[in-house]
Amino acid sequence: MQLSCAACLALLFVVGGLGQQETSATPGTTGGGRGGRAQPEPIDFNDHPGWTQLFDGQSLNGWDGNSDVWKIADGAIIGEYTTPAGTRNGQTFLIWKGGQPADFELKLEIKLEGLGADSGIQYRGYLLPGQGRGVGGQGQVASPAAQPPTSPQAAQWNLGGYQFDFNFPGNYNGQIAEAGANARGIIAYRGQIVRTEEGKRPRLLSTSGSIEELGGYFKVGDWNQIHLIARGNTLIQMINGHFMAMLIDEDSSKSKAKGLIGLQCAGNGPVRISFRNIWIKNL
Repeated sequence: MQLSCAACLALLFVVGGLGQQETSATPGTTGGGRGGRAQPEPIDFNDHPGWTQLFDGQSLNGWDGNSDVWKIADGAIIGEYTTPAGTRNGQTFLIWKGGQPADFELKLEIKLEGLGADSGIQYRGYLLPGQGRGVGGQGQVASPAAQPPTSPQAAQWNLGGYQFDFNFPGNYNGQIAEAGANARGIIAYRGQIVRTEEGKRPRLLSTSGSIEELGGYFKVGDWNQIHLIARGNTLIQMINGHFMAMLIDEDSSKSKAKGLIGLQCAGNGPVRISFRNIWIKNL
């Protein structure tokens, strides 16, 4: 991952608060600690001390969603529509019932199947009254396949809030969006570090690569490792160990300090969206 100076400073500001550790020397490096040249240890996606497992691999215990859409198969949570090609399905969320986290890290794996598959991880979310809107809010739908729920019953599983966005074509994977009535839609596209302030348009602080380049790290039709950090008003999203987008949300009229976590199933025609290895760590 290559970042510009502004991006590096922004990441240091956020990640520095996650706990400072003294750097130890490694063979072939000069010294350790301050001034040393030792590289940080690579992250182990399966390292879970201090984390809480949200999915037991066998049941939907602790989750709430439309049983016509969500099921368990092959050790994963599956959201599925079997409608004919061209059918625009309603969006729905599987909602974690364990609380409304504020500052946290979330890790999971996701796989999208079906040309029209559309998904996301909703966080710091809230239930939308009535049928709500798609991801875009204000009459816009960030992901074209996403549609409002098709019935009042389905509306009970419709969420607003921040979204770590995904779709099968890949043009939305990794971006930061906001769903709900009067929401801001796509706030930070893939490769962007964005700051928001009340009464101003979102400002681009820096970029970390092109949308096309970063999109290449997402494995189409395969499992992808997702890492999300929400700390204070700063949100960082990563896919398969690569930085995707960052939002410093200082718009106090719109930012969310805590809320629900939900997994989205939406899309066009037959789609199958799978989740597994879901872990959270409160910060």
